[in-house]
Amino acid sequence: MSKVMVLSRAAVLRHLSIADCIPIIDRALRDISAGGAIQPVRTRISPPGVAGALGLMPGYIRESRALGIKVVTVFEDNFGRGLPSHRGAVLLFDAADGALKGIFDAGAVTAVRTAAASAVATRALAAAGAERLSILGYGEQATAHVEAMLLVRSIRQVRVWGRSSAKATEFAARMATRHAIDARAESTVNAAVAEAQIICTTTAAREPILCGDAVAAGCHVNLVGSSFPDAREADSLLVARSRFFVDDRKMVEALGGEFRAAVTDGSVDAAHLLGEIGEVLNGTVAGRRYASDLTVFKSVGVIAEDLAAATHLYAAARDAARDDVAWIDL
Repeated sequence: MSKVMVLSRAAVLRHLSIADCIPIIDRALRDISAGGAIQPVRTRISPPGVAGALGLMPGYIRESRALGIKVVTVFEDNFGRGLPSHRGAVLLFDAADGALKGIFDAGAVTAVRTAAASAVATRALAAAGAERLSILGYGEQATAHVEAMLLVRSIRQVRVWGRSSAKATEFAARMATRHAIDARAESTVNAAVAEAQIICTTTAAREPILCGDAVAAGCHVNLVGSSFPDAREADSLLVARSRFFVDDRKMVEALGGEFRAAVTDGSVDAAHLLGEIGEVLNGTVAGRRYASDLTVFKSVGVIAEDLAAATHLYAAARDAARDDVAWIDL
């Protein structure tokens, strides 16, 4: 029998801030590109008649000996019903004896680590003086990405677009109040991104909403919302115009809808994927070269990020000894 830590969504968010997570994810992305992580392409099933998918993501980080798996469902229609789109658990195991150590709410871990990964990429690739941010979407990831971008760039202006103009307006007002920043909604994607120096796409779009001819030279784009091979938020022109970077090469080649579509339609070839963001961080691949470069970070989300976050969570929650930490015997 062993003691297993259980952290609810609220507990995860109390013990793992985006600010805490940025250096953790920076290290994980470097480890991935240095060969320090084992993470097979995720397994996904979408049973007939089920309005979502079940994904399994096992992995291991050698340096920290973080061993575990994320089991998560993605039901995109949940958002319209006021429910989380991502639900499940990150399971952390002891690499010495195989004992289960922790069970953490996967939706909360995913929200924080995804925004942190975008922050790491933005810090590495966006123009140093970038201050105009565009957010496409108004859900949990949009909220997290505003906070994340403010942590790595001196953002002065936020423009928002979403399919519901009322929800986009409410979201912009909430961000303006929360962060004391100039934030407003726009009625079209093109209007929202017209002056953007950083764009974060955080939608559940199946077909492109962001077109390459609408994005200015010198912009940095974080493509976040799509992690399925048959879904994409941006068109092939944006991919073709960009210096294109990813969180994990084999994952994006298998799951990155934007890149796969651009290769399939002949807009780019496989060599257009210049490298992983960890390679940029490690200094083995050049990131932004010129002020006019349009850079893209395509994130599909990888288990090494979840395990790095879970390892931190386990230690932080154990040491805090708060009453929001539950322990069960298994």
